[in-house]
Amino acid sequence: MPKITSNAKRLRIYIGEGDHLKNRSLYSAIVEKAKELDMAGATVFRGIMGYGANSRIHTANIVDLSSDLPILIEIIDSEEYIAKILPFLDEVVKEGLVTIDDIEVIKYGHKPPIR
Repeated sequence: MPKITSNAKRLRIYIGEGDHLKNRSLYSAIVEKAKELDMAGATVFRGIMGYGANSRIHTANIVDLSSDLPILIEIIDSEEYIAKILPFLDEVVKEGLVTIDDIEVIKYGHKPPIR
């Protein structure tokens, strides 16, 4: 299998599990928007513990079971495609953190690299 390398951007969106858009979870709405925009892919991670700007600790500890655990959505794609979703995030992320950084993608396989 050939090794394919390319430069890309990594978009990370930090929100809470309790964040919603209309009648669905915000993380679902973001992933569905990424799919609609034909982005390379998106992954949602659910944290077991964390805190944000309000300094309130959210934990999956059975004693302190939180219904608002940390959520991280990660999308890796070209700068052009990352730019397409930013206006949507400006509208829907009311509380959270959005980061973008440059990355080098190393992919093993025979499929074409990220745009």
